Amino acid sequence: MGLRCDILVLLLFPLLSQGNVTPFTNCPQFFVNGVHPTVLRDLMNNNRYQQICQCLMDQKNQVIYYYATLYDTNNKIPVYSAYTLQHSTVSRENPWYVEPQLDGGRDLCMGAQKPSTINWGQHQALNSDYWGPVYDKGHLYPVYHTSTYLSMLATSTLTNAAPQGSSFNRGGWKTHERNLVSLLQKCSKVYVVTGVVPDNIAIGNGVRVAKFYWSAYCCVIINGIKESKGYVGPDNNDIVLTLTVQELEKELSKLYGSTFSVFQGGC
Repeated sequence: MGLRCDILVLLLFPLLSQGNVTPFTNCPQFFVNGVHPTVLRDLMNNNRYQQICQCLMDQKNQVIYYYATLYDTNNKIPVYSAYTLQHSTVSRENPWYVEPQLDGGRDLCMGAQKPSTINWGQHQALNSDYWGPVYDKGHLYPVYHTSTYLSMLATSTLTNAAPQGSSFNRGGWKTHERNLVSLLQKCSKVYVVTGVVPDNIAIGNGVRVAKFYWSAYCCVIINGIKESKGYVGPDNNDIVLTLTVQELEKELSKLYGSTFSVFQGGC
């Protein structure tokens, strides 16, 4: 009976492993009060939206979490990434990792797409999907908001990127990312959630282009006061619009088709 059960587990592992990505309960440090934003649901596919505590292995082979991502395996782009804002002190590198568990692999953390028995790209975007000059790999958690070499590397995974128009990625959105660092100098800690709303356009093997990028921050000041703001773009002029978090949540609820909260009333 024991051998039979072991064989059954091995046979089922590729099917189950897609739902075995580290849940948000393992990385509450990236959320205000430890409470994550709304997790979208698909009643037709329980495995569609995957919670990922994005990690790399350090020199001692220990798992280190750097941020959290809700990933849409149907559209092959993230819904959002949540992180604490730092100040960039490292040069950028773009290894562009993948998340092995999404396609049935067993590695705990992101890594390079290596030749193997894994059928890469079933449930996530690959580098090959981005061939062509029209769309950039638009980071949700950007390099400019990191402060260490490993945290910089950890942002360069395809589960933290969506196809973004190159002019907006290198223009209005890049300016927004840099402005946040200057704006939030007074904060003792800053929680940021950045997400995308998919368009009907797809590139590569079914990777949806981002119609809108959105972002919200919660600034914790030393005396315990919290301030927040929301952003969304591009508008018709490639501009990033500034909103209250409540206004942003109202718009996202319409766009996602269900009630959506970024900070769950915590900021």
